Amino acid sequence: MKKPAALPELDHPMTDAESIRRSLYNRLIYTVGKDPITATDRDWFYAAAAVARERIIERWMETMRSYYVEDRKRVYYLSMEFLMGRTLTNCMLNICAEKEFHDALAALAEMGLKPLHLSEVEPDAALGNGGLGRLAACFLDSMATMGVAGYGYGIRYEYGMFHQGIKDGQQVEHPDNWLRYGNPWELPRPEVLYQVKFHGHVVTYSDEGGQTRHQWVDTDDVMAMAYDYPIPGYDTGTVNNMRLWAAKASRDFDLKYFNEGNYIRAVEDKNESENLSKVLYPDDTTEMGRELRLKQQYFFVSASLQDMLYRFTKSGTPLGSLPDKVAFQLNDTHPSIAVAELMRILIDQHHFDWGRAWNIVTRTFSYTNHTLMPEALETWPVPLFERVLPRHLQIIYEINHRFLKDVMHHYPDDPELWQRMSLIDEAEGKRVRMAYLAVVGSHRVNGVAAIHTRLMKETIFADFHRMWPDKIVNMTNGVTPRRWLNQANPGLSRLITRHIGRGWLKDLDQLRQLEPLANEADFCDAFVRVKRDNKARLAQMIEQRLTIRVDPDSMFDVQIKRIHEYKRQLLNVLHVITLYNRIRAGEIVTPRTVIFGGKAAPGYYMAKLIIRLINDVADIVNNDALMHDQLKVVFIPNYDVSNAEIIIPAADLSEQISTAGTEASGTSNMKLAMNGALTIGTLDGANVEIRDEVGHENFFIFGMTADEVAQAYETGYNPWVHYDNNAELKQTLDMLRDGFFSPEDRDRFKPVFETLTYHGDRYLLLADYASYIACQEKVGQLYRDPAAWTRKAILNVAGMGRFSSDRTIAQYARDIWNVAPLPRQV
Repeated sequence: MKKPAALPELDHPMTDAESIRRSLYNRLIYTVGKDPITATDRDWFYAAAAVARERIIERWMETMRSYYVEDRKRVYYLSMEFLMGRTLTNCMLNICAEKEFHDALAALAEMGLKPLHLSEVEPDAALGNGGLGRLAACFLDSMATMGVAGYGYGIRYEYGMFHQGIKDGQQVEHPDNWLRYGNPWELPRPEVLYQVKFHGHVVTYSDEGGQTRHQWVDTDDVMAMAYDYPIPGYDTGTVNNMRLWAAKASRDFDLKYFNEGNYIRAVEDKNESENLSKVLYPDDTTEMGRELRLKQQYFFVSASLQDMLYRFTKSGTPLGSLPDKVAFQLNDTHPSIAVAELMRILIDQHHFDWGRAWNIVTRTFSYTNHTLMPEALETWPVPLFERVLPRHLQIIYEINHRFLKDVMHHYPDDPELWQRMSLIDEAEGKRVRMAYLAVVGSHRVNGVAAIHTRLMKETIFADFHRMWPDKIVNMTNGVTPRRWLNQANPGLSRLITRHIGRGWLKDLDQLRQLEPLANEADFCDAFVRVKRDNKARLAQMIEQRLTIRVDPDSMFDVQIKRIHEYKRQLLNVLHVITLYNRIRAGEIVTPRTVIFGGKAAPGYYMAKLIIRLINDVADIVNNDALMHDQLKVVFIPNYDVSNAEIIIPAADLSEQISTAGTEASGTSNMKLAMNGALTIGTLDGANVEIRDEVGHENFFIFGMTADEVAQAYETGYNPWVHYDNNAELKQTLDMLRDGFFSPEDRDRFKPVFETLTYHGDRYLLLADYASYIACQEKVGQLYRDPAAWTRKAILNVAGMGRFSSDRTIAQYARDIWNVAPLPRQV
């Protein structure tokens, strides 16, 4: 694809402060259409976004052209979530114009104009929920920075998951209307429109050559419209693309019903169709919610595959060469229907024979698993699947039939194995095992931490590993230092750069150069000042939003992640109550502010009850005069990327306390350690590798190992043993049972007590309690020695080079995608 010769020269936007100042003024007037005298903060933000966008748009187009000219192999990253955060500051940092941008704002302020608070005006893009979506965003940043021809594909959610409020201590879900004022970063592509089919039935017939063919007919159709979102790499000419799909009705308005006076029915089809891209993860406790989730997954997969094939066929390359030019990465099981969809396209539309189509599919797809819990491996009831995607169910049955024939060939006398490996679970009503479809249909399956990958091979995918010992590989997760250190923690970023230069932003291993500085008093003092400033900023936010005053000199003990029983926020609460009891008994403890953040799924009763418990405990603790400010508890509502960028740089202690063998990797552990927090954690997920990198002596480990957890389950774990033999634990649990923290409703937290006792304590909180409390005592002792704490914090930062998403993407590129990164110069 060559650049047309007759195009006029472009006005290349410059990145010096004066050029940016003029652009800001011009964009405010000519793009936003506002008088600078009366312009609001939001008007200035939209002007600033236009200024930033026009400085990457030409690079974006040049990048896209270069991929055609160079015939690059493309990587398509399919993900239900992309938790991007705010874009303005990130964009300016990545094009190395942040200082010039602030200088331009200052110059305008000197003229009497007030383009202030721009970053606070921008809403977080509500395109994700937690670690899965933030990982996807980090990967897009790294692919662009490293010059991988990468594309993100997902859904343009109109309302995201939800905006979390707290009322009377309880989570309240509100629509997250992040698009209320538009999104200046996206580029609508109304001409990029694909038909996506649902329901209907399959007609089988013989063609002229006697071959059996299938046609999916009488379908309900929805249109997928593209919105493009440029992704600039750091200090590079590469700007990649994220393409998100919005659902549009195939027919907007039924005039017949309108003329009859049935106004609701007139727009009913439109509303039902467009529900597909309204919210992330609709509540699947209802039949309608489950159907909507399945439709969402197929919707974006179908549109993405159609879009990829349109782009691929423009080159004239035969479809048989698809695996040489395209790599698809399935981010968890949500997009795994893509395996059956590509088979359908190749067989039904292009008339490939089964063997050739299957060879193409399995060489094109790879799959990332993010969970070890069998119940979290997505399955769909066969009747639902048959109703929504009848042709795909036929294809999955055929994949399963051929796969099980192969299994029987290798293991002819093991019918129990055949049942375990079948893509159809027949134990409790037929269900399609989507994770198994992804494993069978991919040439590589990867875990996201060394221990997670080992446990995948030994537990959930043990049978598949036995059959294909080379298929499952490890790709330990990483996070982008551009967002999580350079942007989130500018004070620490500047300190690091003054001492070792800027090379660490693209080569995080250079942080090792900080190790000798951990013994230099001047550097340590500067490090402490940066941390203290970050804590003061967080304390100010907490006071403004929650009217809770916290002491920045207390230890900031932070647990920020999705609320789930296996992540054991409840164990943290048990420690808080234990400290509370000790202080009330007259003991002097290290002053500590315990900070929680995270959302619970709307239908997850116990997770929502844990949030209420945290808030009720906070209410009692924070208002008890006997605490003398030794203990405060805070729950920060609506944890998102922007809140994380304030909380993480301020953290002293990072709580990574999941039951060993349940957390795939975690990425908050990486972000917090990278910003100088010490970790208290189990030997779970990436904690193991972080401890190896930062030094065992600089990491607080407690609790059972994954092997010990498995043995406890096998031998019959009894939580009552711990309850009966630990007086502090018994006192703590009895306070929950008896309503100490809910005097107006004494039974409120009985379900928590019963879960940890009568119902077996599935995640072994009581088994790990004593070890956790003892480890927390060591944490408190160390914090009372500021010099020793600071040295360990610096060594944590210095040891985090391995956990850059650049390293992760380099491994994917080499070992899974078979692509060569090719950075472009600015």
